[in-house]
Amino acid sequence: MSNESLLNQLRIDRDQPSRRSPRRRPRPWVLIISVALVVCAAIAALAWYLIAEPDRTPVREATAAEVSSAGAPEGVPLLDASGYVTAQREATVSAKIPGKVLEVLIQEGQRVVANQVLARLDDSNARAAADQALAQVGQAEANVRLAQAALTDADVKYQRYRGLAGQGVVADQAIDDARTSLDNARANLGVQRSAVGVAKAGLEIAHRNLDDTIVRAPFAGVVTATSAQPGEIVAPVAGGGFTRTGICTIVDMASLEVDVDVAESFINRVSQGMPAVVRLNAYPDWAIPGELIAVIPTADRSKATVTVRVGFKLKDPRIVPDMGARVTFLSPQPANAAAGPPGGGVSVPDEAVKTGDDGQSIVFVVADGRVERRAVRLGPHEGSNQIVIAGLRPGEVVAISDKTLNDGDKVRVIKGDAPSD
Repeated sequence: MSNESLLNQLRIDRDQPSRRSPRRRPRPWVLIISVALVVCAAIAALAWYLIAEPDRTPVREATAAEVSSAGAPEGVPLLDASGYVTAQREATVSAKIPGKVLEVLIQEGQRVVANQVLARLDDSNARAAADQALAQVGQAEANVRLAQAALTDADVKYQRYRGLAGQGVVADQAIDDARTSLDNARANLGVQRSAVGVAKAGLEIAHRNLDDTIVRAPFAGVVTATSAQPGEIVAPVAGGGFTRTGICTIVDMASLEVDVDVAESFINRVSQGMPAVVRLNAYPDWAIPGELIAVIPTADRSKATVTVRVGFKLKDPRIVPDMGARVTFLSPQPANAAAGPPGGGVSVPDEAVKTGDDGQSIVFVVADGRVERRAVRLGPHEGSNQIVIAGLRPGEVVAISDKTLNDGDKVRVIKGDAPSD
């Protein structure tokens, strides 16, 4: 077989029909039906919206949340008063002796513990005084040793003269002089020993003065201000325009409380131990449980008010001195549990609560696409929420709308803010 014949067998004939099965094309009537169904669904949705929805009032909804027993107020509000956060333990720390500041070891905002070193003064003079007092102690002790030697010598001499007195060798006058010398030596030893005590007391004072160059924290707290810097002169009492009287100010944050002024005409409503809720001006949505500590037994004649101390039941680093605060005093007796749900009531947004024509507080409960008018009894505010202590159960959905709602109105729930009229 020739090469040409072999090549002809390998050549592909493109005129022959393909062995693959032809692709099935979709039938046109299926596409037409699908498009028609989509169009009909869109038309039906538009018709439902145009026919059914316009007669429904758009509202937003909110679920009534149960207020836990731990966070619920202990009673109904009786009185509101404003005041400031104060600290019962606050100290401006200074050195006990005048001196130049050598180093300051703290900064504002730092927490310190009791007896922690805050600053050091220049101790060169105090250290020199301590060395001098130590040398004086050594000198006094040396004088004691000399006095002891003199006493020993006087005692030996006196004993010798007494032994010779019976032999007539020593005159009686010499024996008397020896006795006098012995007594003087004994007295001198006592004086020198007392001088040692005085010298040691002076050394103790010098050590105390040396220790006073180290300024320590009197109690645990937070440094709120620093008054002196290295190189400045400080003293317990101001000695001039360039003399500081303090190193820093320390506040015991555990002793923070609120001092409020209550009008004299309302002071009979408060008493020691009654519960309260404190709201700081810096955190108006934060309700802090508190308790009335004491009513200061004096009145301000110019303002006709009485100062009341309110303590925090909750300690938090966000509470700092001199913050403005508003205190709501609560009834010592708990609110009537039978009038509202257990656990202190429920919380709903402020805008969900309306005032009826009769002045009654109401909410509109959403159920099956309609709203039900519900009269409620209110408790205190909790930031942007309102506590409802009667008339509403946890889990019920209330309507929020700027439009006027009536009992039985049809509503539709929307996202975001409800449109106003």
